[in-house]
Amino acid sequence: MTLHHIVVGVDGSLTSVRALDWAAAEAVRHGSALRVLYAVPDRDEATPVLAYATSRTRERYPGLLVETVAVEGGVVHALARESEGAVLTVVGTRGLGTVAGSALGSVSLRLAAVVQGPLLVVRGDHPCDERLPVLLGLADDSDLRAAEYAFQEAERRGVSLRVLHSWSHRHITPELPSLTPARSPGQERMARESRAEEAVAHYALTHLRDQHPEVVVESHAVRTAPAPALLTASQEAAIVVVGAHRRTGVFGPRLGPVAHSLLHRSHCPLIVVPER
Repeated sequence: MTLHHIVVGVDGSLTSVRALDWAAAEAVRHGSALRVLYAVPDRDEATPVLAYATSRTRERYPGLLVETVAVEGGVVHALARESEGAVLTVVGTRGLGTVAGSALGSVSLRLAAVVQGPLLVVRGDHPCDERLPVLLGLADDSDLRAAEYAFQEAERRGVSLRVLHSWSHRHITPELPSLTPARSPGQERMARESRAEEAVAHYALTHLRDQHPEVVVESHAVRTAPAPALLTASQEAAIVVVGAHRRTGVFGPRLGPVAHSLLHRSHCPLIVVPER
């Protein structure tokens, strides 16, 4: 196995072909090899699909090293295992087999909860414009791994980075009418919170700005819930990057609500970065 590689899951569907193309482009940007995986009940079934994947990728990127592997068993387990040695794991939002019902969710959703490294989920409802910025969803300094990846991705693509820090006010106890409402205790507290929240993105990213001086950064703090804000912003982004804030549930690890919502509804591809 090549040490520095990107792994992509395929199954012969049109969606997995799109994931393959994205994975190949990312491999070129990373300067790494591409490892194409097909999880099937019988390995002999994988031969034509993997042969096509190899031929398609080498035709598009003649200098790219392509490896293929067929494994028996479930695709989530196989890709999770492969992700331990990969710089990036790539899947599509359809194909690769899905589980009926919402208890376990799609392959991409289940994989995002257990993957060992960054996961690129190729989805979206509009053609990708390579000139669009990378979008980073930043909650606080717990998202620094995602932030670092977003800076690197923007640098690899040669585009700007848009940082969206979303928050909402806590409940403020109603006050008696004031002739100068801007100076009331509640309004002053709201103003202080606004200034503090607007500074989060700036201070959390200071060292990354220094490490990536060529990346143009545009930061925004918005007073709304993070998922709707990022979904709207994803309409004007090439790719969105968020941290995977995992929780332990009855059925094992699961994602937080923001990444979960983006996996289902983002208008562009999504990179989920585990926060350790």
